[in-house]
Amino acid sequence: MSSEPGSSTSLESFSIFSTLRYDPQIPTVAAKFHADIYPDPKNSPYYLLSFHRDRLLNAATHFNWPKAIEFLQIDTIELSQFLDRSIPDPSKPWRLRIALDPKGNCTVDVNPTAPCSPRSLFIPSADIETEIATQSPPWMLYLDTQPIRPSAFTTHKTTVRDEYTSARERVGITSLLDPMEVLVFNPQGKVMEGSITTPYFRRRADTIDGGESGSGSGEDGFVWVTPPLSSGGNAGTTRRYALEKGFCVERVVNTDELVDGAECWLSNGVRGFIQAVVVLKR
Repeated sequence: MSSEPGSSTSLESFSIFSTLRYDPQIPTVAAKFHADIYPDPKNSPYYLLSFHRDRLLNAATHFNWPKAIEFLQIDTIELSQFLDRSIPDPSKPWRLRIALDPKGNCTVDVNPTAPCSPRSLFIPSADIETEIATQSPPWMLYLDTQPIRPSAFTTHKTTVRDEYTSARERVGITSLLDPMEVLVFNPQGKVMEGSITTPYFRRRADTIDGGESGSGSGEDGFVWVTPPLSSGGNAGTTRRYALEKGFCVERVVNTDELVDGAECWLSNGVRGFIQAVVVLKR
């Protein structure tokens, strides 16, 4: 497959996609605990729905797919109605994979999803951390053994996923149900992202931008940081949520500054925010 966006081969060979959670509990929990920090539409059972539409639209625009762009001009009400037709049982949570091809054809694959606390779908706080910790142990976060070259296929979510699949295989991840993740990095040794998640690392606020803590700074003098898109990673929906609501700031994260046993967070559009531990020694 050609890796050059815009070639006839690439246009015929891949789709853009976004994966999100359908959960009937989201509107209730959003209204009760997170009304001020959860984006619209707050009454939707589709997690961060507008962000997923925007993500797909940005990808379609980058690859210059006019028919896909036209489809994605619909508002969130129309998009919800379109997705509703694919939900087998609206009383249960589901994992949805929304994919579009260059001709604007949209498919929605729906599968059962792993259970999680509805509150883990929202920006982490002290009480949420305690609730998540009591429900499941942290994920193990490994570092890939070889770099990945940044491209349009790492910035945007597409079906060109061989490099991510290989990274997962290299550290022994065999299933999406494994409580494990792998960090991918670029040839300059900068962390890009996780294979299916956005990572967040704890750093001293006085080491960020010359000592300016900015948003995301805690009372203990530490701040959560996530790699900037310039490192080559994906513009994820939960990443946008975390940045816009002040949970974290962007900062380059080099592989040589990772610490074995360090606690961190991961996030994605299906599981929300997940506690994790860096594992460098195996």
